[in-house]
Amino acid sequence: MLILDEMQARGHESLKLLHHAPSGLRGVLAVHSRVLGPAIAGVRLREEDEELAVRGALALSESLTLKAALAGLNYGGGACVLLMPEAGVEDPHAREALFRALGRQVQHMNTRVVLTEDIGVTPADIAFVAQETPATLGMNTDTSSVTGYGVYRGMKAAAKHALGAESLRGVRVAILGVGAVGRTLAQHLSREGAKLTVADFRPDRAQALAEELGHVTVVPVGEIFDVPCDVFAPCGFGHSVQSADVPRLQCRLIAGGEHHPLTRRGEEAVKEAGIMYVPDFAINSAGLIAAATGVNMDQAGERVYQTVSRIMSVATQYGKPPHVVARKMAERRIDLIGSLVHV
Repeated sequence: MLILDEMQARGHESLKLLHHAPSGLRGVLAVHSRVLGPAIAGVRLREEDEELAVRGALALSESLTLKAALAGLNYGGGACVLLMPEAGVEDPHAREALFRALGRQVQHMNTRVVLTEDIGVTPADIAFVAQETPATLGMNTDTSSVTGYGVYRGMKAAAKHALGAESLRGVRVAILGVGAVGRTLAQHLSREGAKLTVADFRPDRAQALAEELGHVTVVPVGEIFDVPCDVFAPCGFGHSVQSADVPRLQCRLIAGGEHHPLTRRGEEAVKEAGIMYVPDFAINSAGLIAAATGVNMDQAGERVYQTVSRIMSVATQYGKPPHVVARKMAERRIDLIGSLVHV
């Protein structure tokens, strides 16, 4: 699909290219919706090609719209994906220049877009952005840790309906991706006594986590889909579960911190397979909630728990897939609150 066609199909407002040669800034800023308020845009810094960056920003911004709506926040959805500069960002001055250049480039949009951290970006980076534009969030929040805890709480809420009990003691959980969010999730699950199997595209990271927690099985990424488990938790970079992988899954529930782990086609495959899927925008919102409202980790996690519980209850009551119910709930709030402009 062509980029402009994809924007129209998803309902995006705008797409802005970012470039500043001296600092190495190259990226894209997508704004999906501002119906509920300024678009919160998570900033990612990754090594990937331009087309993947653009498509990633479009998908992430739509997800942020739904996430903010479900979380009861008065924000819309955006996403900013930066390409790793050729010279890297190991030099602290180069890193400062990169993120201050980003702040300068979006300065004129400070009433429309609010930047916060995402994969590869730290609160310190957002503090650099804040030197150039006031439209920032998350400088004082460890969003990855809060998000991981929220995923854990959301998983418990979903397990109550999908597995028949909220307790995760003895429950088999397979985690794909043990970066900041996946690692935090694994730590909470381990404390409760879940049986963990983990995989990561950086095998050393998975092994280090296993040595830290103990009683954790490490498998190659290509084998994690075949692991017998009760819950499959994707916590990678996006679309880590391909449609062809779904028949291999041996779980009853998919619930993880990854943005868009499944394509629309994958969601249909999961539905046909009888696997309950709690979408990313419902379960990974704790970090965003904490950054946007100032609540602590426990309070943000409880809000995720309540949201997922409501989704699962409605899904069970009407026999609908949780991911379909979650999207309809988010869209209903957007429609209802959006209609207030006519009052």
